[in-house]
Amino acid sequence: MATPLTASQILAALIAEGLDVKEHPGWRTHDRGNRGDGWGPVNGVMIHHTGGTAPSDGEIVWSGRADLPGPCAHAYLAKDGTLTLTSAGRANHAGGGDGAVLQAVIAESYTTRPPAPHKHDGSPGAVDGNARFYGLEVSDRGTGSAWPAAQYEAAVRWAAAICRAHGWTAKSVIGHKEWSDWKPDPAAFDMAAFRQDVQARLDASTKPKPPAAPVPSPAKPSVSLSKLIKAAKTDPPKSGTPVSYAGVKTVEAALAAEGLLAKSYVDGHYGTATKDAMSGWQERCGYRGRKPGQAADGIPGKDSLTRLGKKHGFTVIA
Repeated sequence: MATPLTASQILAALIAEGLDVKEHPGWRTHDRGNRGDGWGPVNGVMIHHTGGTAPSDGEIVWSGRADLPGPCAHAYLAKDGTLTLTSAGRANHAGGGDGAVLQAVIAESYTTRPPAPHKHDGSPGAVDGNARFYGLEVSDRGTGSAWPAAQYEAAVRWAAAICRAHGWTAKSVIGHKEWSDWKPDPAAFDMAAFRQDVQARLDASTKPKPPAAPVPSPAKPSVSLSKLIKAAKTDPPKSGTPVSYAGVKTVEAALAAEGLLAKSYVDGHYGTATKDAMSGWQERCGYRGRKPGQAADGIPGKDSLTRLGKKHGFTVIA
């Protein structure tokens, strides 16, 4: 047994289930009040067909008939799958039914279908279903023809949304024909198959998703300080062959990003332009003196190179 959902909770549950929801003006307070046995505790959801055609059947769901005041359900489902909310309280949809069916729904104890009903509205011992079930009226003449796919899918989602909000399984979903021995609805399908579809949706939506595989961070390029110093001290080389070391180009790209080296000099050779650029970076780091052997002479040092690497995404190794 459960406390009925509030209007806001109903709306949120249906939207979360992906339904196309419309709100009839005034639906939140449109109900039968405390007449009869009141509203709640609630135990399940009930599927109906209207027996008529749109739009008149939708108006009947809202306003009722001379012999049955509205609302006649909590929601009305059109052929195109649009769901219109018509009540958040007691509605005249279920009438009297079989208490044995109610107990099977409460316990969710049956296998594929609840016990066959032997009661109906007005019969001795009939139980008031209007107090215990949420009701969905589906626009259908009741000839047994299949519902459009969008309409059927929306009915499954409506039932699943209410069940999910209360923590029920699909065994809390019944058809009007399973509640009253007078009723044929819904005529378009077998309720056991409908419950299977509701349960499949509940299971698919509630299974914990496996954690996403961590996206490895791209490996930072590394620059060898000793190889970089060697390249800086031997370029231009006496032999005429530049010292080839990939780390030089990494450092040059960082210096170019700092605006200290023209991009045309990002060529992998630690020449005069690169030395001047490194000297400018060393001065930014607080070092002074551009003459050979001085702190800002353009020959890489551990501190200034490490700072450059932290800023531009490379690591410094010995």
